[in-house]
Amino acid sequence: MSSTASGKNGTWRNWGGTVAARPAREVAPASVEELAAAIRRAAEDGLKVKAVGSGHSFTSIAATDGVLVRPQLLTGIRHIDREAGTVTVEAGTPLKRLNVALAREDLSLANMGDIMEQTVSGATSTGTHGTGRDSASIAAQIKALELVTADGSVLTCSEKGTDEERAVFAAARIGLGALGVVTAITFAVEPIFLLTAREEPMPLARVLAEFDELWTENEHFEFYWFPHTGSTNTKRNNRSAGPEKPVGQLAGWFEDELLSNGVFQVAQWVGRAAPATIPAIAQVSSKALSARTYTDIPYKVFTSPRRVRFVEMEYAVPREAVVETLRELKAMVERSGLRVSFPVEVRTAPADDITLSTASGRDTAYIAVHMVKGTPFQRYFTSAEHIFTAHEGRPHWGKIHTRDAEYFAGVYPRFEEFTALRDRLDPDRLFQNDYLRRVLGA
Repeated sequence: MSSTASGKNGTWRNWGGTVAARPAREVAPASVEELAAAIRRAAEDGLKVKAVGSGHSFTSIAATDGVLVRPQLLTGIRHIDREAGTVTVEAGTPLKRLNVALAREDLSLANMGDIMEQTVSGATSTGTHGTGRDSASIAAQIKALELVTADGSVLTCSEKGTDEERAVFAAARIGLGALGVVTAITFAVEPIFLLTAREEPMPLARVLAEFDELWTENEHFEFYWFPHTGSTNTKRNNRSAGPEKPVGQLAGWFEDELLSNGVFQVAQWVGRAAPATIPAIAQVSSKALSARTYTDIPYKVFTSPRRVRFVEMEYAVPREAVVETLRELKAMVERSGLRVSFPVEVRTAPADDITLSTASGRDTAYIAVHMVKGTPFQRYFTSAEHIFTAHEGRPHWGKIHTRDAEYFAGVYPRFEEFTALRDRLDPDRLFQNDYLRRVLGA
C-alpha cells in the first residue's frame, strides 16, 4: 500500500495517484549526522529539500524537484521512559510498527487515526487525527521533537525549554515540513488498555438530532453517512474493563475485508462504469454492515485496512457548526445531480494549542468527502469546499483543497506566529515547494 517506491524513471508518486514529482536526487540517510550533511550539501548546490513519508497526503506537500529525503533508515524506538510515560521514536517509523512495538511493551498511544500506513513524522506534520471527545490528534500527543534545520543544525524542543524552544515546539508538532526535517519524536504513552467498539447503523436524521448527546456520552464517536440515503453507520469506542472479545477471524475477514474492502471495491467499479446506478448501490451498501460489538487493544479498534484507493478532501469546522454543515452538504448533493459512491466521514477533536493544528483554539468536527481514485472529483469537492469555507473551515494539510495563505491568515489566529518562526528558521526557503508557497505565502 505504501507508495514511496519510485517509478523506473526516478518519478515519485503519492498513494492516491494525485501527485508526481521528479527529484534531482534522492537520499536515505542512516543517521541524523548524514541527514544534516545532505541538507548542507543541498543548500550549497542550490537545491530545495523535502522529506517524504509513505505518500499518504493527497496534496503536493512532499513534492520536490530538488533533494528528496527518504526516512526509511531512520526507524525504530530510541528510548522508552516508563516513569515519564514517553517513547522516543525515529521519524521514519511507520505508525503500524510503532503500534505493534508499543503493544509488545504493554503500552499504547491514547488516540490514533484510522489508517496506520503513514510514518510518524508524516502523520504528525500534516495533522493526522482520529476522533475524540477529550483526546486529540497524534501531534497533540507529542512531548518533544528533534529536527534538522536549514543550516544543518540539530534542534530539540519541548514545552519545557527556552522561550525559543517553546515557540518552535508550538509550531513544529504540525510543521508541514516548512521548519526543518523532523528526525525523532517523543510521544506520551500510557499502559495498554481495552476499548469496546459498538458499530451500528442509525438514520442520519437521528444522528444529527442527537449529535451532542452522542458526542458527550462517548469517548470516541464517529459516523459515516452514505450520500443518496438517509442512512449512517456509527461507531462508538469507549474504554473497557474487559474481557477482550476481538472480532472473530472469519467475521473479521467477512466484515472488514469482504464487505468493507472487497464488495465496496466492486460497488465502486460498477458506480464508475454506470454512475446512474450509484444511488441504488448506496442503499444496498448502507445496509450491508450490520451492528457489532467487540473489545480489543486500541490499535485493533481505532485502525482499519483501506485497500480501495481514493482521493479525499477534509475540513475542520467549529464543532457547534457540524450539524448545519452536514445538512447543507446533503442538500447540495441532492440538488446537484452528483453521483457520490463513497461515504462521508464525520469525526471530532477537542481544541489544542498547536499553531497550525486544524483544532487550534477551538473544539472541532471533521467532515471528509471522498471519491474513488480515477473518478472526476472536482465538481463535488468544489461544491463541498464552498460549504466548508462558509463555516470558517480549515482544510486538512494533507488532503485536497484550494485555499491559500490569505485565507489561512483569516481562519488561524496564530498564522503570523508560524510564518515569523519560519522566517527565522528557514530564511532562504530551503524547504519551500509550490504547495508551501501557496499555503504559507512566499
